Amino acid sequence: MTRPRSSLISLADTPWYHVVNRCVRRAFLCGYDATTGCDFEHRRGWIETRIRELASVFTIDVAAYAVMSNHYHAVLRVDAARAETLSDDEVLRRWTQLFAGPVLVRRYLGGATDSLGQAELDKVGEFAAQYRQRLADVSWFMRVLNETIARQANAEDGCTGRFWEGRFKSQALLDEPALLAAMAYVDLNPIRAGIAESLPDSAHTSIAARLAELQGQGFVPVLAPVVLADNPPSFSDKSPQAPGALPSLLPEAELAALPEAPLMPFDATGRFEQSIPFGLQEYIELVDSMGRAVNPAKRGAIPATTPPILARLGMDSEGFIHAADHFFKDFASAVGTPAKLIEIAARRQQRALRGLAAARRVFEARAA
Repeated sequence: MTRPRSSLISLADTPWYHVVNRCVRRAFLCGYDATTGCDFEHRRGWIETRIRELASVFTIDVAAYAVMSNHYHAVLRVDAARAETLSDDEVLRRWTQLFAGPVLVRRYLGGATDSLGQAELDKVGEFAAQYRQRLADVSWFMRVLNETIARQANAEDGCTGRFWEGRFKSQALLDEPALLAAMAYVDLNPIRAGIAESLPDSAHTSIAARLAELQGQGFVPVLAPVVLADNPPSFSDKSPQAPGALPSLLPEAELAALPEAPLMPFDATGRFEQSIPFGLQEYIELVDSMGRAVNPAKRGAIPATTPPILARLGMDSEGFIHAADHFFKDFASAVGTPAKLIEIAARRQQRALRGLAAARRVFEARAA
């Protein structure tokens, strides 16, 4: 049974989420299709760039991502506390980097505060409160990401219609083992798919971007060609749609000016809340070991020793490698240790969550 998004994404449970979205009919709309000979590989760069651009606007940090030929993955951390610390002016400034906003908001940001009455200023405050919530909302992050990419692709193809299969799928990452498993799963997508033989060659993934940064190579954005909109957004105070209608995004020519945010940093001490609670070096070693283990050409070359980070978290290495091939199959809307899955099922008033057996296999180390 389909569950409402509000029950699947609950910041009271965890700020960490694994999200995935697929192209319509799982077609090769972002890569090279050997059957038709069409090459849309450049669109993977569009998605990677837009993910990092939106992280500079939303209070949602990106820990990992992988853009494939017909789908993409991302591991996100929602920072609701940071959204609350933003001033109303900063909230309005961020939101209007994506949406035109009402005339009243634009007048306020334009410096016309002296000409606004108290009732108008109160209304501006209401807009700021609404936008503040949206800046810490995964659904709004995904809506902007998917809509802008679909708009770019349809403009390039000279067509209209659906680009994405539907609503994105999400998994709550309830604890550190689940976060580690999800990040490794995402970063290893090209290796498992057989389109890359090493981590540096895994184009449009966070692990490749991190390795390039370690070598002094900055992130190079891939921008979509700017296509003039046939119907530019209206700047009237009157909504052209029914009350509660969704706002219209700015044209791509303006969205292309967004800066790219850096990926979340690693912090092995776990003291910095806005960071990934592992060491970068041990994470890279872990992903590299797993990549060699799951590469079809080297299927039997599983490392004889368990990477230190797995031992520290009490995880079984063989079970972890298995999870990297069956992440969505073995787990459903949440990933975590058995205790965490039982806890979240009780909170959601469910008997159980799918994945309990997999959690025992992956997140409980075997006795020596």
